[in-house]
Amino acid sequence: MKEKQIVLKTADGVAIALWKMSSGALDTKHVFLTHGTFSNKTICDGIASYLVAKGYTCWIMEWRSHGNSSKAEQKFNFETVALYDVKTTFEFLLETMKIPEISCVVHSGGGIVLILFLLKNTTYQSKIKSISLFGVQAFGAAYTWRRKIKIVLAKYVAWLLGGVPAKYVSSTEENETYHTMKQWFNWNLAKCFKGANGRDYLSEMPQIQIPILSFCAKGDTFIAPKYGCKLFLDAFKNNSNTLLYCSTTNGYLENYNHGRILKSQNSKKELWPIVVSWIVQHTTYI
Repeated sequence: MKEKQIVLKTADGVAIALWKMSSGALDTKHVFLTHGTFSNKTICDGIASYLVAKGYTCWIMEWRSHGNSSKAEQKFNFETVALYDVKTTFEFLLETMKIPEISCVVHSGGGIVLILFLLKNTTYQSKIKSISLFGVQAFGAAYTWRRKIKIVLAKYVAWLLGGVPAKYVSSTEENETYHTMKQWFNWNLAKCFKGANGRDYLSEMPQIQIPILSFCAKGDTFIAPKYGCKLFLDAFKNNSNTLLYCSTTNGYLENYNHGRILKSQNSKKELWPIVVSWIVQHTTYI
């Protein structure tokens, strides 16, 4: 497998690392991947290698201030990543590289920024043939008083510390600032999905009719619980979308947590093949 780092410059001057992973053969089938908060390229490496072995060329984007991307001098949030990092990447893939169609595999906040990008740039929607979400939700984590209190406390501690150190979040590699995380806290506490300028993304989500497969982990009880994943997926109002609740009672190998649902040996055995089937079902590769 060949791996190459490409550096892209965003409109606001940040250098973004985009990794191309391929077999070296003719590039005809393409997949975009990105991580969420507290993470970087490494959480996508496993499934990307798997997809390359299946004949796909994978493009992994690292957010600003994550992995090999440059540190952002200005404060940023999910909307910033969508407006600049994701947009710059898709401009490169679809306009510079002339890729005719692409599938997406995203984890956690990576799914949020992808959806924000597609709502901000509707002309790109027709080029994306399918989306696979792993542990993605934005406004449904505080569905009980106990869970709401937990998020309030997490937000308060993050405010006191000025951010959330990665060591407090299991299996993570990147610290996050309070400014970045505040948007996620507020969305879940208010049960809304609004931009900094008041734009109501929740009401716009049905505009996206790309087939979406959402993997939800039973062991993920804080970041992307089942209620939140279902609420997020239902907001698209697309009957072709599918939610898979990954638990032993549903026949899966384990009650996955937020990280293991994307990166683990069990995920490789039983979930990654489902992603390939979803991609094949919704693409028209010649």
